[in-house]
Amino acid sequence: MSTLLVPYYEHPSVRPAEWDAIVAAAPRLYGVVLNPASGPGDRPDAAFAEVAGRLTAAGVRVLGYADTDYGRRAAGDVVRDLTRHRDWYGTDGAFLDQVPAGPEEFEHYQRLAVAAWGVGCGTLVLNHGTAPHPCYARIADVLVTFEGTWASYRAQHPRPWPGGPDVRLCHLVYDVPPDADPEGLARARGAAVHCAVPGTGDHPWGTLPYTLENP
Repeated sequence: MSTLLVPYYEHPSVRPAEWDAIVAAAPRLYGVVLNPASGPGDRPDAAFAEVAGRLTAAGVRVLGYADTDYGRRAAGDVVRDLTRHRDWYGTDGAFLDQVPAGPEEFEHYQRLAVAAWGVGCGTLVLNHGTAPHPCYARIADVLVTFEGTWASYRAQHPRPWPGGPDVRLCHLVYDVPPDADPEGLARARGAAVHCAVPGTGDHPWGTLPYTLENP
């Protein structure tokens, strides 16, 4: 099943073997988040373009990363990032990071969604990091309703999603020990998409899920 959403924030020329493992896992991937420089960067990067092309050829969704700073970042800057991702890396979706959970900013994100669709984003992932107001399900294909450590994930009291079945939920978990079963726990908590990595600290998404390291 295509259940893995992989945000892997390392350069392909530095970690080619890891990117090879991601491409090889194509049938299991819901998508891969492409993030050359906290966004697309200021100019095209040939190494990211090459790996994005390989992922696309393997039938994997390639999602361009854009930080929205909880609605504080100008919509034009976010759309510029998504356009550069499309033009430079052939992305077919967007991963919007730092999205607020409350309904107050929904109209802003609704406008962003329309703009993202207009530049060719067929898949829209919103990373709230916590359960958002159900209104966001009206514009997203995937809602990231948890991002945090394995310890906090296990300790969290799960609540039923009130927004219906029309959107996939995703859980992003880091600092995961090798003997854990994050996929089973994600499935039990209603997340159709997930990623769990051993990385810790400020840059956990520079490590691969155990399932890709040990296929």
